[in-house]
Amino acid sequence: MLDADFFRRWLLTVAAAVDREADRLTELDSAIGDADHGINLRRGFTAVTAALEKETPATPGAVLVLAGRQLISSVGGASGPLYGTLLRRTGKALGDDAEVSAAQLADALRTGVAAVAQLGGAKAGDKTMLDALEPAVAALGDTTDSFAVARAAADQGALATVPLQARKGRASYLGERSIGHQDPGATSSALIVAALTETVEAAEVDS
Repeated sequence: MLDADFFRRWLLTVAAAVDREADRLTELDSAIGDADHGINLRRGFTAVTAALEKETPATPGAVLVLAGRQLISSVGGASGPLYGTLLRRTGKALGDDAEVSAAQLADALRTGVAAVAQLGGAKAGDKTMLDALEPAVAALGDTTDSFAVARAAADQGALATVPLQARKGRASYLGERSIGHQDPGATSSALIVAALTETVEAAEVDS
């Protein structure tokens, strides 16, 4: 079972990954976006880290709702509302349980990803974060073993955006010129899924 501390560790692992990869994310975004994706996400997850140091939410859902709120309030552009919605809706779907199962988290993440799709009006194949998130949540099952499969699916989904033409977001304005570049949102989404898998695997080692 996964408790609030697990979710805190997941988000702190995300923050470390975003900090490490911020320059690469911004470089990807410079080709087809506003050249600020890594900068914005670093700012957002720095705010999430600070909030988690000040507050100690008692449930997994409350941890994610707090993080989502921080992203929405601190990140400019589209990524703040989109990632904030992902975490908030996932957290709300988890409810008030003090511990949740891998299956509950999988179902909640599917709810969160569906909310992102609705907010952005996008789907897999549009060269957005959903190209990593949708295959990842589709791979999740009832056991923690499925998170490694989800990680691989997210990584493959991000790489698969290279030959796609963007149909949503800032990159869509480029038309065919968006072809040949990896989508920064799909890349950062894959980082988030990877951080979740790493946190699951670390918890299993410690148990």
